[in-house]
This record gives sequence, structure tokens and C-alpha cells, in this order.
Amino acid sequence: MTSALAQRLLDRYYGHLPHPYRLFEQQADRLIAAGGVHTLLDAGCGRTVPVLRKYLGRVPQLIGVELVAFTDVPPGIETHNADLAHLPLPDACVDLIISRSVFEHLQDPDSVYREFARVLRPGGRVVFLTANLWDYGTLVARLVPNRFHAKVVKAVEGRAEEDTFPTAYLTNTRSDVQRLAHSAGLKIDGFEYLSQYPNYLLFSGVLFAIGTAFEKLISRFDALRGLRGWILVTLRKPGH
Repeated sequence: MTSALAQRLLDRYYGHLPHPYRLFEQQADRLIAAGGVHTLLDAGCGRTVPVLRKYLGRVPQLIGVELVAFTDVPPGIETHNADLAHLPLPDACVDLIISRSVFEHLQDPDSVYREFARVLRPGGRVVFLTANLWDYGTLVARLVPNRFHAKVVKAVEGRAEEDTFPTAYLTNTRSDVQRLAHSAGLKIDGFEYLSQYPNYLLFSGVLFAIGTAFEKLISRFDALRGLRGWILVTLRKPGH
């Protein structure tokens, strides 16, 4: 539940700013607009493939991979229930892989990076948005055992417990991404730190105000960018 004060602060300080989800989609849009994207894979696409829906009619082949059962998937989107470390796809068949709020859950990121490299065509890219390990919200979340996460998220955000998954944070720093990408034979084309309103503090106006002051501080000074809440990464498979 959002407090009245938090809502006023949210509208005043963040109403005009794009959410990291939108910046993630804009990066995918730029790559699609540049041409050459015939097959788009959403890794961890969600039950109802919300992001893939936006690319119907824009990309010839759309593929969604998710662990949970799909519901209400529109025609034109191919879906698979599978682990990201074992994709049911042939080699070099995908031009662009996108993934939103999934990489923090990867238990075996080495295998996932290698699998992405396998299914990407030469020159293909991966765009993913995930939590920054050094964000205060992530640091607090790491102190809470995974068995309690679903109840906490439901109380704070209202998300269904079955849609909250264990976190591992094994590929949520620049050094981790560099190591994993290098091991899989992928290159880093882009790495950005993004800020967001303190969404976990919406239940309290006072805490939201404190969180807003901190977020504005780390957004203003580039030297503090490593404390921002999200990382947006673009990887490329070398080749034509």
C-alpha cells in the first residue's frame, strides 16, 4: 500500500522520469530499429509475455522462455517452459536476447551466459536489466532469507507469492559481468547504472522521503553511480 505522502513525492520528483523498465525497452528498440533482428528471445518472459507483446508485428519471430506455466499468450509468440541454462533451441538461431529482472535469480550464471552465446548468431546481442548488488535495497534483501522473500514482497509491493523467486545475485556487479561474459566469449557493448524511485519504501512517507533524498544524491554525482539500483547491460557475440 502506498502512503499519501509517498504518492505526492513520487508524483513530484519522479512523474517525468522514465522507469528503468522503459530504458531497457528503449535499448532493445534501438537495436531492432537498426535492422537485422529477425528472431527475438525474451529470457524469463513472464506468464503473460508482457514485453514480447510489444514486438508483435515488428519482429518476425518472437520466442519466450519461462519456468512457470504460461497464460493468455497471444498468437504469434512461441513459448517454451525451460531453464535458461538449457534452451530448447538450435545453435546460432537468435539475433537478440532480452531479459528483465531475471539475472538476479540465476543460480548458475556461467551456464546461462554460455547458453546465450550458443544460441546467438554472430553479431547478436543480449540486453538485460537487473538489480545492482550495491544498491541498498539489494543489500537489505540479501540479509533476508529467501524463504521469507515472497511474503515480504507481497506485503510491500502486492505481488503474488508464486511470482517471487529465490535470488542469488551472482551476476550483479560489473566485475561479475565482465568475468562471465569473457568466459562465454561475449563482449560488453554497454554497461549503465540506472536509478529508480525507492519503490520498497512506498508504504511509509517518511522513509520514502529519506530514500528519495539518497536517490537524488547518487543520481547527481557520477562518482556515486555504483550505488544506483539497477544495471543495464548490452553484450555482443563477436562476428558479422
